[in-house]
Amino acid sequence: MIHFILHDARDTVAVVVVEGVQAGQPLNGWIMDDDRTITLQARQDIPIGHKIALADLAEGDAAIKYGIAIGKVVKPIAAGEHAHVHNIKTQRW
Repeated sequence: MIHFILHDARDTVAVVVVEGVQAGQPLNGWIMDDDRTITLQARQDIPIGHKIALADLAEGDAAIKYGIAIGKVVKPIAAGEHAHVHNIKTQRW
C-alpha cells in the first residue's frame, strides 16, 4: 500500500494520500519521477492531503515539493512529522 507520494527524489516533503496515518505507523511512499518506493515511519498523526517531512528540516530551510521550494520552515520538523502551516510559511514574507 502507498501512503504518500512525491514527484522528485530531492523533495523534502510529500503528500499523504490515505486516511488515518497515525504516529508510529510504518509508511510506504512512491517517487513518481523514478517509479520507486521508499519507507518512512510517521512520528505524528497526519491527515490525508497534508504533507509529511521526508528529512529533518531546520528553521530557515526550504520545503521542497515537485523539485522546487514551496515554503520556508519556521519551526524544526523531524522526518516523519506533519509538515503544514504551523511549521512552514510562504517564502514571500
